[in-house]
Amino acid sequence: MDYQAILRDLKPVNKFFIGIDSDGCVFDTMEVKQKEFFIPNALKYFELTDISEIVKETWEFVNLYSIYRGGNRFTSLLKVFELLAERKEIIETGYQLPDLSSLREWVKSESKLSNATLQKYFHSNYDTDLEKVVNWTEAINKDIRKNLRKIHPFVYARKAITKISETADLMIVSQTPLEALDKEWEENDLRKYAVTIAGQEHGTKTEHIALAAKGKYDNDNILMIGDAKGDMDAAFNNEILFYPVIPGKEEESWERFYKESFDKFLKGTYSGHYENSLLEAFNKSLPETPPWKNI
Repeated sequence: MDYQAILRDLKPVNKFFIGIDSDGCVFDTMEVKQKEFFIPNALKYFELTDISEIVKETWEFVNLYSIYRGGNRFTSLLKVFELLAERKEIIETGYQLPDLSSLREWVKSESKLSNATLQKYFHSNYDTDLEKVVNWTEAINKDIRKNLRKIHPFVYARKAITKISETADLMIVSQTPLEALDKEWEENDLRKYAVTIAGQEHGTKTEHIALAAKGKYDNDNILMIGDAKGDMDAAFNNEILFYPVIPGKEEESWERFYKESFDKFLKGTYSGHYENSLLEAFNKSLPETPPWKNI
């Protein structure tokens, strides 16, 4: 299936377009998915139980508490192992981390970083460490399907989505697999508000917005909502507006959007000082330097 063709073929219904990230932004799923599914499977498939505490600390920093939060799972995996390789505890003990050079080559050459494209690459570029990546990512999806119970959206996120759909075209912009996105939005009766869902199969978030919205709406009428630097980058790469949902203050962020920010967006008074003040608070909430480097 040509997933990107779906985005290219979208036609505007309203004057305004809003892209919304899902995990950690609409749904409070980031913590549970990373801590209960991503990390345990990483410890298992990469055989890291001997250094489990160091892995957990590094993993949570990358995926939850830093500027790297919300990235594609494969680029985030590479970042975790990059930081692990720099850690004193690993260097001093000579602990042998897996060689992910094949994964790194794939990430550099592939624009659609999904399980399907990884499988295709793996079959023609077999190595034992890449097999661990394949087993890890497939196990995550299987465990989430089987064990993740229904997680409700933030209260004001639901209210905001309903309000948005009345005057703007809304699209889900995510790096989560499409299957999981469909399930979460359908079971919470929110899928009906979105014109379509763009997941990791559709390419990067920058591509999602470029294909679905750029040139179809005025730039000042396009807004991306997200809780991670990758969401902000997707907005800025497309020269559109960005509304930050601040990690740890998600409900407060959505309430502000519902009661104030969305109306400013519709009236054309969002950009400038108002947006910049929100971005300043957002950037302060996502550090780049790991806490163990400040000790």
